[in-house]
Amino acid sequence: MKFRSILLAFSLVLAGLSSAAHAQAPALQGDAGSGKTLAYTCHGCHGIPDYKNAYPTYSVPKLGGQHANYIVAALKGYSSQQRSHPTMYSHAATMSDQDMADIAAFLQAEEVKAGNPAKGTPPAVTATCVACHGNDGVGITPDFPTLAGQQADYIEHSLHAYKSGARKNPIMAGFVTALTDDDIKAIAAYFSSQKGLCATDEVRKHGKCK
Repeated sequence: MKFRSILLAFSLVLAGLSSAAHAQAPALQGDAGSGKTLAYTCHGCHGIPDYKNAYPTYSVPKLGGQHANYIVAALKGYSSQQRSHPTMYSHAATMSDQDMADIAAFLQAEEVKAGNPAKGTPPAVTATCVACHGNDGVGITPDFPTLAGQQADYIEHSLHAYKSGARKNPIMAGFVTALTDDDIKAIAAYFSSQKGLCATDEVRKHGKCK
């Protein structure tokens, strides 16, 4: 039964990839210089090592090197409350589409590229994940998030949020339904151990993830 559920989730992923290819609007061109100024508030949480969200408690995500398209999509998700987070809503709701594109361009900097040798053996449960997030945790297109190097507890929190419906995404909802708590921990541990994303202070200081 679990195997059939995973196959169903995989088919949803492929269907989502196909529909996204046809339905996506062209992205705005972001100005990283403007984004550097606009992103000053981001550093207060995303630029502090080991900084935690207060409740529920989990590490704030690393944003440095993330695909700009995905950062914009996430900000729009918070703005529309498809993602639930009061602080992120208050920030995102005040941003124009151009503001979001500029901030995303700055945070992406030199985006994480695929090709780093994977560390360790990927758990079997990641077989569906790699369809979008790559074998080494780098999103296969700019619309899928890079997970490599992301905080493990943040990945866990996100997967649980998709499973509970706190985050709205039909592709992810179809996938996480079949996951156990142990599956989620295994996925998070694997992708977080890969080389990839960094905190925003590295982008601010060096213009890229070192």
